[in-house]
Amino acid sequence: MSHSAAEERMRLAAKRDRDVDVVIITGMSGSGRTQAMHVFEDMGYFCIDNLPVGLILQIANAVGLNTGIGRHLAVTCDLRSQDLFGDLTDTLNELTAHELSYKVLFLDANDEVLIRRYNENRRRHPIATDGESLSSAIARERAGLSETRELADLCIDTSNMFTNELRNIIRREFAELSDQQLLDVHVFSFGFKHGMPVEADLLIDVRFLPNPFWDPQMRTLTGADPVVRDFVLSNENTVKFLEAWKHLLDVVMPGYILEGKSRVSIAIGCTGGQHRSVAIANATAEYLKDKEYRVACSHRDLMLANVRND
Repeated sequence: MSHSAAEERMRLAAKRDRDVDVVIITGMSGSGRTQAMHVFEDMGYFCIDNLPVGLILQIANAVGLNTGIGRHLAVTCDLRSQDLFGDLTDTLNELTAHELSYKVLFLDANDEVLIRRYNENRRRHPIATDGESLSSAIARERAGLSETRELADLCIDTSNMFTNELRNIIRREFAELSDQQLLDVHVFSFGFKHGMPVEADLLIDVRFLPNPFWDPQMRTLTGADPVVRDFVLSNENTVKFLEAWKHLLDVVMPGYILEGKSRVSIAIGCTGGQHRSVAIANATAEYLKDKEYRVACSHRDLMLANVRND
């Protein structure tokens, strides 16, 4: 019997290390809990802020975690629960009993930093009583969270940390996908004569390439048609450009990840958004997909082009 119980504990421990069903974010007010929640949202977690601890199992079942096919759950819980340590201990036991894996993330910062952050945003401390000083409320909260901190699987001190650094730590600890797969990349073609895109993080002008428009046989085709695609991509200037373009992407895309971006838009423009930009946008999207980025590709101005419909 004891051998079976030990095996069950090992199985649950292995599951917890492999795949976390529930992440409980707690810690000092002003230490970055909201920013942490945004990171989990970007990773596809079902997120609820300021959830009473006793409702965690109920919500976990509601989002389908008990079926094995639901979204992961991330919640923030703070000291406004009257017995956070006791309630959290009971909830963690309930999650284990229901074979749901969990991790407790505790965020902290030193008192000086917390006071400065509250003074900058001019918000009231959530547990401060009427007439109570900010330093007194912080001290009470720290004392009240001392036992809860001991339950944490991961403690992060954000005192000297930028938001993107916190994002990167959370991603490394909790993300099932690679950094590339977590970055939502939108590659799109456009025509300069129809207006500049305003949403682009990175824009490249490919009007220096030979234009298929001047060939009557290709004029009403698009860069997605094989004859146009081959004309554009096989050109000597295009081959040199794509080599340099891919090298630039290999430098820029990891930089966006390190800066904590969750979405990048890459705009590729030619005169009308019909031939060259379409072919280059498709080639760019395929290259990034091969690098395991999550990529969507679209062509903004094709509907405005004089395209032959066979």
